Amino acid sequence: MAQRHFEGKDHVESYQRHRVSPPQELIDEVLNFLRKRINTDLDLAVDVGCGSGQGTELLAPYFLTVVGTDISPAQLKIASDKDHPANICYRESPAEDLPFEDSIADLVSSMSAAHWFDHPRFLQEVDRILKPGGCLALLSYTMDFELEYGESTSKLNNICEEFYAALHPFRKAYIGSSSLQVYKNIYDSISYADKEWHECLKSRRIMPLSKFIGLVETFSTYQGFLEKDPVKAKKLSKTITDRLLEAMGASSTDTELTVIVKYFYILASKPRKS
Repeated sequence: MAQRHFEGKDHVESYQRHRVSPPQELIDEVLNFLRKRINTDLDLAVDVGCGSGQGTELLAPYFLTVVGTDISPAQLKIASDKDHPANICYRESPAEDLPFEDSIADLVSSMSAAHWFDHPRFLQEVDRILKPGGCLALLSYTMDFELEYGESTSKLNNICEEFYAALHPFRKAYIGSSSLQVYKNIYDSISYADKEWHECLKSRRIMPLSKFIGLVETFSTYQGFLEKDPVKAKKLSKTITDRLLEAMGASSTDTELTVIVKYFYILASKPRKS
């Protein structure tokens, strides 16, 4: 059974403000893989577990229609209410029961969401709705972001390691101790012979310290801590923020630094009928 998370109002709003979208380089990798297998116009992309649509919008220039699906009405409301390309629409749907006809989609994608799905049932649905030659793209990133800020870089990353370690006990049992391993298991279970595993595409993002802290606070680990003990969770976040500021020699969380996001991804193509 799929897991339900990211549905509380405050969490949804924070998710929209702070979560990072995949870099264009990664979207290009997906499209290059797809275009080597489908050389006609691209009609439909389905982005599963789309959340508030940050990643869904990146697909819009390349497809006639893009449909984002999610089980969270709150996430979908934000996605639908904000300005978005006219060829995008959103539907409430579980990943394991997608509201599409058979053999209709050129691409099925999921960006930082597939670890929550019921993987066998999701992959069955992917196989059902993909056209022959159509592609599956599962993208995600590790949660151990690295920071760069001049001579303070090493100190900042030592502090971040403490932050991540303090949150790790609050990982949901469903996804185990490693998201990377979850995706490797999904990769192994994909029946298509034409599939690729890619690891450690690094994306550098310049952002204020406040956005980095807000990003970590959207993690399910921090949210689990917040649910269990709000006082201690908020105290941890403030303590880490203060220590990072001190290490940077800065006084404001508006101070910008570089955040390194490490992506991994799966690409797979449904066989054409013989």
